[in-house]
Amino acid sequence: MKPLLIVRTGRAPDVISARHGDFPRWFQLGLRLRATHLRIIDVEQGDRLPEPGECAGAVITGSASMVTERLAWSERTAGWIRNAMDVDLPLLGVCYGHQLMSHALGGRVDYLPGGREMGTVSLTTLTERAADESLGASLPERFHAHATHEQSVMELPPDAIALARSERDPHHLVRYGKHAVSTQFHPEFSAEVMRAYIRRKHDVLRDEGQAPDDMLAAVVATPVATRLLRHFVREHLHAPREMSAA
Repeated sequence: MKPLLIVRTGRAPDVISARHGDFPRWFQLGLRLRATHLRIIDVEQGDRLPEPGECAGAVITGSASMVTERLAWSERTAGWIRNAMDVDLPLLGVCYGHQLMSHALGGRVDYLPGGREMGTVSLTTLTERAADESLGASLPERFHAHATHEQSVMELPPDAIALARSERDPHHLVRYGKHAVSTQFHPEFSAEVMRAYIRRKHDVLRDEGQAPDDMLAAVVATPVATRLLRHFVREHLHAPREMSAA
């Protein structure tokens, strides 16, 4: 089978990756695919993306960068996303990847009004939009997900559909086409990783008027969000030798 690309747009902070690993490993575990079925392309470090026809699909990761910076590597990746959409390549964008997909396809990204959204958030499925497609229909009315972001999708691209929202962000889960979706939340995060991110930002959160200790206490497992990674594999990829659940 052709490889699934992990399009790496950033990396976890050293203090977190030293203990918990980094983005590619988290996605591999969530997707339950063998390493031999994945190809990591570090676009932030200048790796060249292959032609869309050379891969089975792509997962576009989070980053500490901002889409509004319009960095050269980011804009090149946006162009690649447009080419991939032209051939209906399966795409899954997460956090920065979510914002970059929307930016690439004609949406608008900017800072989230009210500041950072962080921690385990409660999401509401927009059932009137979601019921007619497999991903949306698989979701409960409410579910938990881990999030950490300052920017967000302010306006969706033409024909894109929001499938789930938080209290503060109306575009947490977006469908762009038959094989392309993105999430502002992090389906690849475990509860331990979410807590590590909150602890790292403890003083910043407090200075912003937030309550990091309450955030830590509110962190819970997010099985519904994590299952979206497996849904992406089942619906859009052919993976005959998947990893076991263990």
